[in-house]
Amino acid sequence: MDSLKSHGLFDVAGKVVLVTGGSRGIGKMIAAGFVANGAKVYISSRSAKDCDATAKELNEAGPGTCIPVPADLQKLEQVDMLVRELSAKEDVLHVLVNNAGATWGEDIDEYPDAAFTKVMTLNTQRVFTLTQKCLPLLRAAAARGGMDGDVYRDPARIINIGSVDGLRSPPQETYAYSASKAALHHLSRHLAGRLGFEGITCNTLACGPFESKMMAHTLRTKGDLIKTMNPLQRIGTPEDVTGAAVFLASRAGSYVNGATITVDGGQIVATRSMIPTAKL
Repeated sequence: MDSLKSHGLFDVAGKVVLVTGGSRGIGKMIAAGFVANGAKVYISSRSAKDCDATAKELNEAGPGTCIPVPADLQKLEQVDMLVRELSAKEDVLHVLVNNAGATWGEDIDEYPDAAFTKVMTLNTQRVFTLTQKCLPLLRAAAARGGMDGDVYRDPARIINIGSVDGLRSPPQETYAYSASKAALHHLSRHLAGRLGFEGITCNTLACGPFESKMMAHTLRTKGDLIKTMNPLQRIGTPEDVTGAAVFLASRAGSYVNGATITVDGGQIVATRSMIPTAKL
């Protein structure tokens, strides 16, 4: 029964974690949560300056560690470089958090073809590419976790950061973003069904509004309205997304595979008649 104690169920201390887009926004929140719980976290983003600053900040907080590995995942050669650097330092990867992403908003008559390519590449295609190239490290982590017969005791984990906009038609004209996240959700299920047999789970966090650079303009102009339309009357906090990620990466989430978990306060299931009209 010791395994049912909370410290055993949610323990991620000592796990090796890679968080893409980990220098700011939701990625930084997740990286900070793993470091705070004793994990060894590699973070990646395009900006070496931002990566270094975030790693310094998280290392000062501890008790885990944070190592910056800057990379522009739009470029295939940078994906290769990231995996090479990680493989040179580690022989296992317990948790891969695919968080790096981009968006683009523009009127439908003016929406550029290049924007669609950029967003779909980073938000969907590169998730597959990086996951594929990390498979040797993930498989090694699954094997290191041990087996009872043919059953993996401690699977490796893939956590893909999706969006509620991949579950609904959003009000903003962000066509490539919503399409890429819907594709990511389905890709996650496909990977889960294939990689689960190798002791690697794959799940998605469909996030609602959180404080991030991507959401900055929307929250600045419509933040009060977004809070009003949310059943919990607020936007997400670092603890909200960290809790979900740590759950999926720990013993508590080891039997969850192929799930899309909404982390949005109930935004997409809000009963419209209950929204306070006086605040709109």
